[in-house]
Amino acid sequence: MAGRTVVITGASDGIGAAAARELQRRGDEVVVVGRSPEKTAAVATELGAASFTADFARLDDVRTLAADLLARYPRIDVLANNAGGLMGPREETVDGHEKTFQVNHLAPFLLTLLLSDRLAESGATVIATSSVAHRLYSDFDIDDLESRRHYRPELAYGNAKLENILFTRELHKRFHDRGISSAAFHPGVVATSFSAGSRSGLRLMYRSVLNRLILPAEKGADTLVWLATTTPGVDWQSGGYYAKRKPARLKKGVDDPALAAALWDRSSAMVTR
Repeated sequence: MAGRTVVITGASDGIGAAAARELQRRGDEVVVVGRSPEKTAAVATELGAASFTADFARLDDVRTLAADLLARYPRIDVLANNAGGLMGPREETVDGHEKTFQVNHLAPFLLTLLLSDRLAESGATVIATSSVAHRLYSDFDIDDLESRRHYRPELAYGNAKLENILFTRELHKRFHDRGISSAAFHPGVVATSFSAGSRSGLRLMYRSVLNRLILPAEKGADTLVWLATTTPGVDWQSGGYYAKRKPARLKKGVDDPALAAALWDRSSAMVTR
């Protein structure tokens, strides 16, 4: 597996940086993608890796990132859609979308779509960092993707993590025959900065009640690394959701193929020019 190209978003910190370090240690060519130019460059310099900066709150940044990756890499063996976060009060991006929805779902959806031909040609694995929050906090409404009727930071985050799973399942359905395998995973309760911009109850829970249970980033990255370095169809099944290297429990209704298809179609309409 040496010599593979692995693109990791949200790799300037936390789980993404930990996964980048481990995959680079195993011989992969890691591409570090992050929002902060300084933090992204620091991780890339440490690894001797290439880096790109992109703010997922700006879809034009995602389009530029995809174009740059396509121009530079004739193969992309793994795309880890790891960037995301828990936000604060409801806010719309420059693209007119609720920020949690865009950063956690719509931007990685667009990036994957723009890279889909290259990923298919490469027989790639696409990995989404989801969360058990999809079971604990979501109240998903396909007709309120922008959270205009109901918004709380933890609710929007839970919905976005559920969308990551729906996207993973639909990506498998639409692209597995073309060569793409996909999986979503829950990293555990990990000590990262994913909630730095939020004052929600979920963030407070992470900092207090669950503090003694919080994992280091290296432990949180373990399932991502496992999915990136093992064989779909043998070690894990494409379209699945995993935690601790095993199939994990889904919220009721997430396995609805019509819901996954509807999310894909609506997301596609939102990012199509």
